[in-house]
Amino acid sequence: MKRFLFIICFAALMLTACKEDNPLLTKWNTPFEIPPFEQVKPEHYMPAFLEAMKQENEEIAAIVNNSEPATFENTIVAYDKTGELLSRVSAVFGSASGVNSNDEIQKIAKELSPLTSAHHSEITLNPALFARIKEVYDQRDSLNLDEDQMRLLTETYKGFERGGANLPEDKKEELKKINAEISANQLAFGQNMLKETAAWTLLITDEKYLSGLSEDQISTGAERAKKAELTGWQFGLDNPSIMPFLQAADNREYRIQMLDAYLNRCNNNNANDNKEVIKNLITLRLQKAKIFGYDNYAQYVLEDRMAKTPEAVYELLDQLWTPALNMAKQELKDMAPIAAIDGITNLVAADWRYYFEKARQSKFSLTDEELRPYFKLENVREGIFYVANQLYGITFTQLDNVPLPNPEAVAFECKEADGTTLGIVFMDMFARPGEKRGGAWCGGFRGQKYKDGKRVVPLVTIVGNFSRPTGDKPALLTPDETETYFHEFGHGLASLLRDVKYQGISGLTRDFVELPSQIMEHWAFEPQVLQQYAKHYQTGEVIPAELVEKLDKAGKYGQGFATTEYLAASLLDMDYHVLNAIPENIDIPAFEDKVLGDRGLIPQIPSRYRSTYFNHTFGGGYTAGYYSYIWAEVLDCDAYQAFVETGDIFNKDVATRFRKEVLERGGEDEAMTLYVNFRGHKPDIEPLLKNRGLN
Repeated sequence: MKRFLFIICFAALMLTACKEDNPLLTKWNTPFEIPPFEQVKPEHYMPAFLEAMKQENEEIAAIVNNSEPATFENTIVAYDKTGELLSRVSAVFGSASGVNSNDEIQKIAKELSPLTSAHHSEITLNPALFARIKEVYDQRDSLNLDEDQMRLLTETYKGFERGGANLPEDKKEELKKINAEISANQLAFGQNMLKETAAWTLLITDEKYLSGLSEDQISTGAERAKKAELTGWQFGLDNPSIMPFLQAADNREYRIQMLDAYLNRCNNNNANDNKEVIKNLITLRLQKAKIFGYDNYAQYVLEDRMAKTPEAVYELLDQLWTPALNMAKQELKDMAPIAAIDGITNLVAADWRYYFEKARQSKFSLTDEELRPYFKLENVREGIFYVANQLYGITFTQLDNVPLPNPEAVAFECKEADGTTLGIVFMDMFARPGEKRGGAWCGGFRGQKYKDGKRVVPLVTIVGNFSRPTGDKPALLTPDETETYFHEFGHGLASLLRDVKYQGISGLTRDFVELPSQIMEHWAFEPQVLQQYAKHYQTGEVIPAELVEKLDKAGKYGQGFATTEYLAASLLDMDYHVLNAIPENIDIPAFEDKVLGDRGLIPQIPSRYRSTYFNHTFGGGYTAGYYSYIWAEVLDCDAYQAFVETGDIFNKDVATRFRKEVLERGGEDEAMTLYVNFRGHKPDIEPLLKNRGLN
């Protein structure tokens, strides 16, 4: 007995020691309480998660076991404050998984997946907790709550209801299992994609096959080969490598090899194949929807979005499909005579970017390589800061000697015009194949919140996969990368400027969340903005007026391809999730070919995301929601018109209204209500059609 007590005491001492030694579980005595990234080791994550889940369970137990009747403060507000440590640990680990991934991190993620899924299910399906929430909800009309309080109460109740709190016990148990399996499959999908993207490379050993590539592309290829301890020039499937290659490489065989490898990621019947994962996910999601009484998963998801129904989504997508496809076919006609000079009479997908670039050059005498010297990454960043300052009066100052999520990241303090700190933003913009997942995104290590009546500043992170500096040349961005930078910064602004009292109503709905990001894109190439930041990296010369004019004229050219490939992916996402029954032996590539082929998608344009690497939908986040970008584009084009109509793209009154009614408010009201409060009316689709040249 004494020995048993000794073991318990020793274990308790060891746990205390582990807490003291674990940087994720100690107070962060860093500037702005930034996570001490450099101190965190992989072995710290699992103990930190276990302790954080334990603490949240104790916080939930305190609410449930409160002997006093349920009130807004002791139940709804108390619940809103739970899980702070878990959120903190999850944010650090989530960042590591996205930007510093390795085999050890991926193994931890697999081990954590069932634990965190079970933990969240236990909370959302806790009958005693829901009973107290329902007790308050049922009294809501007599509680004299203000608008924010009523919104928090309503959204909290609805969240539990949509999480299964009202289901019978047998269905709750079934739902727990489904949620755990969905989580595990989504994780597997993303990890397979990361591995597959890094696994395939093209090594060129004969200089003659570099024909067409720019000096920068050749230099980057040489550096990649050297890093891999190879002789020659290496190119990969990450976007900063493959997309410029497809656009410039004269060697058609290599372009075809590259694009085939890109399009067939996770479709190679190997350990990283995602076809079975997709079958699992669409089956599990449908099962989940039917537990709640819906015919399909899209109905379940969209009920809580601006769109509300699958029919509303299809109505928008179908309205754009035909004009976009017709424009794409015209672009194909423009390329045909140019390709014919090279003896190519049947253009394939790997030819599109190559001959489109030649067609654009023929029409507008403009190439990306001609523009890149004016879009040095640091200058683009200053242009972004300039726009934010002109609109909202805020400033950004680089911070030295603060912890960084990756050595390549930089940090900035964002301040209000009066000097008040609004938040911290990290930027990590270069590709690291195999370590950093693809694409660009905005996340955070701490959301804006209030504590003891004071606003706690957010810690925001913006991540990209841009081409890095080569030799003595800085990172030079393409117009597309420049637009992406503005886009992600728009998400960052929504986080930095948010001023919401309760965590439970801080987030934007999925098809509204892209409004703040996409509206920022409108300023990127405005002539008066370009004059501020588009300066030649060697001479400092401001981009010439004739280049600006060409850029403007060429801006809509290529929208047929861009819109069609995007809509194809959006339709594919929806078509998977409106299935009312999953065929037992569903053939994923055949399903994809049929749903897009039946709509007339031409073979030269693949869907922007093929099913097996469509992480937006199968990795979670944009499931039955990839349409959100074009849905939000209706909003952002209409919203930008509010500035244009005044004759001043930096109109302070309009900017203040957008900040106060949209950016600051998060989810304090229904998305359409927030938009109408800003704009004065519902959005009109005409500005989008004009912006894309589809009218």
